[in-house]
Amino acid sequence: DTYQLSWPRCTFMNTIKKVLITKQGKKFYVKSLDEDLHTQYGFVKKESLKKAKGGSLLKSNTGEEFSVFNPCFIDLYRKIKRDAQIIPLKDIGLIIAETGINKKSRVLDAGSGSGALACFLASTAKEVVTYEIRDDFIEIVKQNIEFLGLKNIKIKNKDIYTEIDDKNIDVMTLDVPEPWKALESCAKALKPGGFIVSYSPSVPQVADFVNALRKNENFVYLKTAEIVEREWEVEERRVRPKSSGIGHSGFLSFGRKVKN
Repeated sequence: DTYQLSWPRCTFMNTIKKVLITKQGKKFYVKSLDEDLHTQYGFVKKESLKKAKGGSLLKSNTGEEFSVFNPCFIDLYRKIKRDAQIIPLKDIGLIIAETGINKKSRVLDAGSGSGALACFLASTAKEVVTYEIRDDFIEIVKQNIEFLGLKNIKIKNKDIYTEIDDKNIDVMTLDVPEPWKALESCAKALKPGGFIVSYSPSVPQVADFVNALRKNENFVYLKTAEIVEREWEVEERRVRPKSSGIGHSGFLSFGRKVKN
């Protein structure tokens, strides 16, 4: 089955009406303009929220100032529904940077999960197709696509190991338990010069995928990397790393198709 959602069918995309942010960077999402927004800094009246334009300032009843703007993609993306663990932004950034995904790219994503990766790539690529075998995950992906208002993404209830009917793909991303089993079907879908990217949380998965990739004459192995993100606190001249951060999330292994 194939599911394709378009802008007119979206019932969730307007859930976030406005975004308010304090001088300290604390964000608040306005889901309804028919009720007051209550925060730890006081409340903002609904009448003020309705009249506020992007770039304007609002004050709460306690005098706290909020800057107001309309939500952009990343604001909405941070509020998508999650069930399966999603790939962090730091890792999505590496995928885009290493493969050069752009407005001309056709991407096939396998192992949709909550659809976070597929949706983010759809905001950059020309077209994204995402494969998922679990009906419960497919329903979540459909909701997230609607919420984000994406028109260039399809969901297919297919098994990446055996069922690929898409061709001339520029980039394939695999977030599946045994990505090495998908190499033969991926080789048929990718165009020469296309990239294959495997996202795996464990070392044995990386080893099995990379070893299989090296033995497959259709591909060359490029690299395996992980991104560790450490956020810093900056308070006047007191600058230090935060005590908590995003450590290991997964390994990204990159290959490229070299034969037609």
